[in-house]
Amino acid sequence: MEWMFLEVLVALCLLVAIVWWTLPSKRDEQRRHAPANKDSGEKDGQ
Repeated sequence: MEWMFLEVLVALCLLVAIVWWTLPSKRDEQRRHAPANKDSGEKDGQ
């Protein structure tokens, strides 16, 4: 019984760790693309 609890706990920790690592990278990609689009628009306007 204790082993099942520990296995579930480890699985949840891994899931949280994966989400924790992937979400900030997606936000960074959105931040990178947003200024790039603005810069490319300014270059086209010049």
